[in-house]
Amino acid sequence: MKNVFAAITALLLPVLASAQLSISGKITNTSGEVLPGATITITNPSANIVADAAGKFSFNDLKPGNYSLKASYIGYQPVTKNINLTASQTVNFSLGNGVMVTDEVTVSATRAGKKSPTAFTNLSKKELEKNNYGQDLPYLLNQTPSTVVTSDAGAGVGYTGIRIRGSDGTRTNVTLNGIPLNDAESQGAYFIDLPDLASSVDNIQIQRGVGTSTNGAGAFGASINIQTTTRRDTGYAELNNSVGSYGTLKNTVSLGSGLVGGKFTFDGRLSRIKSDGYIDRAKSDLKSYFLSGAYYGKNTLIRVNVFSGQEKTYQAWNGVPEDTVAVHPTYNGLGLESDGKTYYNNQTDNYTQNYAQALITQKVTDNLTFNGALHYTKGFGYYEEYKNTDSLSHYGVTPVTIGGTTFATTDLVRRLWLNNDFYGLTYAFNYTPKQNLNFTLGGAYNEYRGAHYNNIEWTQQSTNIPPDYEYSRDNARKNDFNIFAKADIKMNDVTLFADMQYRHIYYSFLGYDRNRNNVQQNASFSFYNPKAGITYQLNDQSNAYLSFAVGNHEPSRDDFTQSTPGSRPKAENLKDWEAGYRYSSAGVNFGINGFFMDYNNQLVLTGQINDVGGFIHSNVKDSYRAGVELDGKVRITPQFYWAATASLSRNKVKNFVEFIDNTDTGGQDEVKYGTTNLAFSPSFVGSSELNFVPLKGAEIAFISKYVGKQYLDNTSNETRKLNAFFVNSVRLHYSFKTNVIKNIGIGLQVNNLFSEKYSSNGYTYSDIEGGTRVNYNAYFPQAPRNFMASLSLGF
Repeated sequence: MKNVFAAITALLLPVLASAQLSISGKITNTSGEVLPGATITITNPSANIVADAAGKFSFNDLKPGNYSLKASYIGYQPVTKNINLTASQTVNFSLGNGVMVTDEVTVSATRAGKKSPTAFTNLSKKELEKNNYGQDLPYLLNQTPSTVVTSDAGAGVGYTGIRIRGSDGTRTNVTLNGIPLNDAESQGAYFIDLPDLASSVDNIQIQRGVGTSTNGAGAFGASINIQTTTRRDTGYAELNNSVGSYGTLKNTVSLGSGLVGGKFTFDGRLSRIKSDGYIDRAKSDLKSYFLSGAYYGKNTLIRVNVFSGQEKTYQAWNGVPEDTVAVHPTYNGLGLESDGKTYYNNQTDNYTQNYAQALITQKVTDNLTFNGALHYTKGFGYYEEYKNTDSLSHYGVTPVTIGGTTFATTDLVRRLWLNNDFYGLTYAFNYTPKQNLNFTLGGAYNEYRGAHYNNIEWTQQSTNIPPDYEYSRDNARKNDFNIFAKADIKMNDVTLFADMQYRHIYYSFLGYDRNRNNVQQNASFSFYNPKAGITYQLNDQSNAYLSFAVGNHEPSRDDFTQSTPGSRPKAENLKDWEAGYRYSSAGVNFGINGFFMDYNNQLVLTGQINDVGGFIHSNVKDSYRAGVELDGKVRITPQFYWAATASLSRNKVKNFVEFIDNTDTGGQDEVKYGTTNLAFSPSFVGSSELNFVPLKGAEIAFISKYVGKQYLDNTSNETRKLNAFFVNSVRLHYSFKTNVIKNIGIGLQVNNLFSEKYSSNGYTYSDIEGGTRVNYNAYFPQAPRNFMASLSLGF
């Protein structure tokens, strides 16, 4: 029997040696409070996971051996434990207050927390890196709820756009380290001015609806809060290269010192992106750099960021006429010379934007922290275009007589310049007198100086004008001040939230006065934006919330410069109700959010011409957005998970009135409607990602996106719409390491796998000709099946 037992034991030894064990546990602070979202890193092999809502974690399918576990959480000191694993173990961590101020504190004042009564999504650096093949930042956010992205060039490089809950970039508040990124006048966020920004981003939070108080323009659909490079304790060097369809090429070099002397870090990045674009003559040539240095003390953090983006893009923002899309979807017929055959090769947009940020976080006492930032942005550049047989009188040029013939028109090349400065400061005091009470006082003061001037570079006919003849100039100034106070108090399982913001804007611009003289004008606004909410913690894994918020938003530059005081639109007002439920466990994360956004005086295009002949946004008295958003992620097996979102909504404007130019009468016809759909607001948006890890370091993801029908205007007319589309893509990735290279990553992304024919954006114009309405629709077709391949090396 002894011999039999010995033989059986010998046979089972290999099986026992390969037994799959686990390490699980719970993360708390020294007061015993759980720390959901804490990061736990394990070595041999290296991996990390995030603690669930109960602070629990689990590493499964481990072999016997020695492991090192490290638990870390914002504001706490990391703890490392070494484990000799011979059987499944429970390992708990208790984290004490951190000895250093962390980078995450610098954006905490403008972010929603895990118990905030707000609909939000957090994206980590790791999640962003998965899709960062060179496409613009909006494309990295495409799988978040209620999001639709667009590309002028059709392949995601060049001018891109993002709409969240049907609201475009001018209604989306974007901050970079808490500093406003939206253009002060147009209010849009132009990510093309920061090519490859994602390679220097640590994390992003997207808040849908009004959200919490932040700096800059009001959030009328959403806010995007971006945090750039944070501390990395070890030095690194990374090379990331991508190549793909339509001549797309991305090269990125990143370097970092790690923590030097326990106090300092230095990081840098240099990038370039090139693409021919899917649309004809839609090339992009983009360059950028990012430099950051930080000092970490026990109670002080100082970080200085200097970065820049330079773009040269050929025009693609005019779209493709409707009658051409079916036969030649890449056609770009604008920019023709007078012979109707030759294209003007320098029909380009050229712009450079330089940024400087100085951020400081100071721990004043154990209960009081101060965050402050100084910032300066310098932007300059021009758009050059060829104009056919244009009237000289438009440019203040006297008609010329040559050989007895008087020329009142000529072909010409003009440059439209923008030279602007944006600077200011932001601040926030965070006071936590008790564990169940948190109070924040913050705000900002920013100034904008923008010079808009236009030059003639060349004329077909001799006009005796000097080189770079300046025919117009508009100097604008905008001051933006805000102050907010927010507090949340925890009472057992209930957390109450209150937030109040005051914002004042002063805007000076060249515009029409009451007598239609074009002289310097000004406008002022004062907004009060209250918010309140309640969150109930049902158990360690779930909570429910309800909130109400008010947002106000001023008109954009064109609404002022192209109108008189008697016809200028009013500011918009939004009352936003949000209610939801969140659940989080080790294998399942799920959220459902209902919203009702009630607009007063929302600004939309109606086609109406104002008293100076300009098309500006008009106020519609009553409109709303109401819907339900779902997002979730379920880990079906340790190697396989499914993440999905779905947004169902009604987006309506009541008693809409459309104005149409009548070429027969020289006036405008008025068409009255009942309740119609808001433009570019699909009733359903959904996404899905099926992710499979067949072996260590390998990943296969099948990614899907569905966007319902969208109307190009607010009339709900079926002849002026974007058809629904369903796009599927595949992402493959494999990473490994050698003795010399810490990480080698090989990736392949095939976009629009089944070559769906669709347009994600467009516009329309109508008039009446010979008693008949004629529609002029244009679309932005997106690329059929295309690919991007990447190779990354980490040292």
